[in-house]
Amino acid sequence: MKVGLQATTWINSWGFMSMPWTYADLKRNAFGVILIGALFVAVFALDPHKWANDASPIRSVDPIDATVKSAHWGKDQSVYMLVLEDGSSVFIDDDLPHLIGSRVGIERVTRDNGFVFYRFAN
Repeated sequence: MKVGLQATTWINSWGFMSMPWTYADLKRNAFGVILIGALFVAVFALDPHKWANDASPIRSVDPIDATVKSAHWGKDQSVYMLVLEDGSSVFIDDDLPHLIGSRVGIERVTRDNGFVFYRFAN
């Protein structure tokens, strides 16, 4: 019984379908198999970091003053570039409007796993 373009499928004595693979078949499909495998590995390697940060409890919240230097907006929300008291810059996204040049209160949030992020103190 022919199935697809190149694959032949047989039903063995137990009633299961088996597909014979040869070295030539593996060589011909190696690039696609490696590409799909790498894609799955990348997806599963990157997502646990997000899951770990969401599951890690917040250790501390520190209030900080900052100045809004610029705003970049897209479809759903705006991303603001803020300059902190020590002169370093951070990007924070928010749905509410903030005036460029205004002083705003933000919070430095540290999780138990050491991940640090900033958010507006609304």
